[in-house]
Amino acid sequence: MSASKIFLVFMAAFLCAAVEVSAEPQAAISPEEQEMVGRTDSILPEVTARSAVVMEAATRKILYARDMKARRFPASTTKAMTLIVALEKGNLSDIVTVSRNAAGTDGSTLWLEEGDKIPLEDLLYGIMMMSGNDATIAIAEHIAGSVDAFTKMMTEKAREIGAADTYFVNPHGLPDERHYTTAYDMALIAAYGYQNPKFVEIVGTKEKTLLWIKDPAHFWRSENQMLWLYEGANGVKTGYTDAAGRCLVSGAKRNGIQLVSVVLDSLYMWSDSIAMLDYGFQHVKSMKLVSGNEIAAKLSVLSGRKKQIDVQTVSDIVVPVGDDGAAAFEKVYDLPASLHAPVEKGDVVGKLRILYEGREIGSTDIIATESVEMKSFFVALYQLAKKYLDGKTA
Repeated sequence: MSASKIFLVFMAAFLCAAVEVSAEPQAAISPEEQEMVGRTDSILPEVTARSAVVMEAATRKILYARDMKARRFPASTTKAMTLIVALEKGNLSDIVTVSRNAAGTDGSTLWLEEGDKIPLEDLLYGIMMMSGNDATIAIAEHIAGSVDAFTKMMTEKAREIGAADTYFVNPHGLPDERHYTTAYDMALIAAYGYQNPKFVEIVGTKEKTLLWIKDPAHFWRSENQMLWLYEGANGVKTGYTDAAGRCLVSGAKRNGIQLVSVVLDSLYMWSDSIAMLDYGFQHVKSMKLVSGNEIAAKLSVLSGRKKQIDVQTVSDIVVPVGDDGAAAFEKVYDLPASLHAPVEKGDVVGKLRILYEGREIGSTDIIATESVEMKSFFVALYQLAKKYLDGKTA
């Protein structure tokens, strides 16, 4: 075959491959989701994920979406829910004994062996940093007694969070037709996780050294490259199987705003996630809705030497404000009708809560600004008598 013919064959093969890639179906956002987001998918045409969403974690406000409610395989992003259930149902200081069943788990592993005794907390770092499938089975068996019982907890927790289109049958995410989620549900799950400081710590850890790691360096480096690639990145989990494609649940926090980005079945999960988080931060800003030391109310003091005192907030409350402004936030003051002496300066007398669509997203205590002593018996008796005599002479 001549050189020119070889070149033509090569070019034809290249063009066919290009057509095949470009023909990959890109599911458009549904009319219902367009109405929710208020934008069309053309805003981020470079995003390659079949399903995607960017959510502000506190309010759960959707900033961008593409086919976010389509059921898809989650791969190892499943482990975000495994972590949540383990943190809520387990004891971090527990020692987990690895079973033969756990040690024989397929896929990515921590190279656990039957009979290994590992602290639960270490295994949780292992599932999020190194995607240890064997560790997820060991955790499930330790906490719930069986994998089936643990995955039932996972699905129940998903329903509690609001992830109605999610069902788990394993704690690691290996493919199973009965094991599915949506980009929207995974964003809800991650947003819920960010309310737990230990979740934040684990999913945001870049590197960790543990003596029991079966590697000469005894060292892990997180597989989540977003922790290095993106300013403010603080989680969450990568995932890949042939059935699921490339998946990534990522989080980033800037100026007090926590965003969650989810891409499922993505060609370029890192660049997709960066573009989506950039877009999200462009459309939500932080705003101080409440200042610390702000007078919240005046309260009557019963049986006190002073009849009324000011009460004030303790700390600032900063909220994420989208294009719809601050009008969507509601202040709720939980205060008594009155106080009873004695009152000490700094006593917590109530709370100011900030609600968004009926859900609390922030709060601060309300405290007394001064002390009020209780009236003595004789002072109270004198004031009562004086009031009576004043009434008689009037």
